[in-house]
Amino acid sequence: MDAEEFRRAGHEVVDWIADYRSRLESLPVLAQVEPGWVRERLPAELPEEPEPFDAVLADVDRVVVPATTHWQHPSFFAYFPANASLPSVLGDLVSTGLGVQGMLWATSPACTELEQVLMDQLVAAMGLPESFLGGGVIQDTASSAALVALVAALQRASGGKWRAAGVDGSETIYVSSQTHSSLAKAARIAGLGEEAVRAVPTGDDLAMSADALEAAIAADVAAGRRPVLVCATVGTTGTGAVDPVRAIGEVCARRGVWLHVDAAWAGAAAVCPEHRGMLDGLELADSYCANAHKWLLTAFDASLFWTSRPDVLVDALTILPEYLRNPATESGAVVDYRDWQVPLGRRFRALKLWAALRTHGLSGVRAHLRGHVELARKLEGWVEADPRWEVVTPRTLSLLVIAVRGDEGATRRAVEAVNASGEAYLTHAVVGGRYVARVAVGAIGTRERHVRALWEALRAAV
Repeated sequence: MDAEEFRRAGHEVVDWIADYRSRLESLPVLAQVEPGWVRERLPAELPEEPEPFDAVLADVDRVVVPATTHWQHPSFFAYFPANASLPSVLGDLVSTGLGVQGMLWATSPACTELEQVLMDQLVAAMGLPESFLGGGVIQDTASSAALVALVAALQRASGGKWRAAGVDGSETIYVSSQTHSSLAKAARIAGLGEEAVRAVPTGDDLAMSADALEAAIAADVAAGRRPVLVCATVGTTGTGAVDPVRAIGEVCARRGVWLHVDAAWAGAAAVCPEHRGMLDGLELADSYCANAHKWLLTAFDASLFWTSRPDVLVDALTILPEYLRNPATESGAVVDYRDWQVPLGRRFRALKLWAALRTHGLSGVRAHLRGHVELARKLEGWVEADPRWEVVTPRTLSLLVIAVRGDEGATRRAVEAVNASGEAYLTHAVVGGRYVARVAVGAIGTRERHVRALWEALRAAV
């Protein structure tokens, strides 16, 4: 494909994406296919001879779209949002077109320095602690952010020995029953194993108890264990619970334990000053994560990670084989982001986030977030006015957890009926052993009529 062929095909692709986004509302949100449906419709072998790009797009329409769950659909209320705004799609296209492999400053100075500037600008835009300035990097996901936070914590807790000697079996990390599963996976990958993970009790609000955390750490120290990391969550996946960051941070400071704060979904809301109270005490954190690809208008993947101890992170992860040596690196005047992440290679992710933030402006981002919070508030009012339904846990931002009063089976049937209809999609959680429905308002195109239609469908199902 030469430049002119690319120009023609590129116009077709952009037109296709624009048409797809325009007709999203007419598509079933949840893919209406059975396992194996895609496989049955694909050729058994790859083509021996070249095919035109038109044929690829035709098969996208024929096979891919019908078997896609449409995360950008305005009636997508499942999991958390995945905001692939069209400006971020264009930014991603530019990034892919440049074809940068930004492992070193030398392999693309713009890839590194744009990311550094953008991450520092976001510290100001989100009201984050100044201790994070110069400590920002874009990871792929919050799972990777948790893993690099853990290896940095291991390096610090071992006095710098972890990198050479690894774990010794005494290490422990602390989460709650509501913490994302990525922390347990990180413990496995880092060699600690599940037995090193402590589940700290939560209160009635499902937030981690700082007193229980202190007691758990004290018990482990008395038993000869070495507390390494605590993960506090702001906006848990199940219910949106908010751990008390300041109280937990004070425990960590007294005990010399690394505090990682996971605000993968809710962290975007800090662009709005009125929502920054959830992050009270964040200046006590050693690392912090908020996903731009959830609620910050940026196509997957882009997880914003900051640490106040980048020196420890780099010390834990740096490896410099001869083939990566270059004058810029050896001068010590540049950052090489290969030392801030698990893989060596990295995409120019900052471009899509930069494009989204510039074209929406901070005022547009705030309007985007506040609009979703207001829609969830309206739904909350409708639920509270219906004697058959109840709000199970306090609403957090744009996440609402609801259920049919006294009838768990009816809640389950309502969720299943809505999802089977293709008109909307939502997921569930279990709270106190009870099946409940989660409604996460956050798709870019969601308006009041979509939330109202979901509510009426839920009511009709019971």
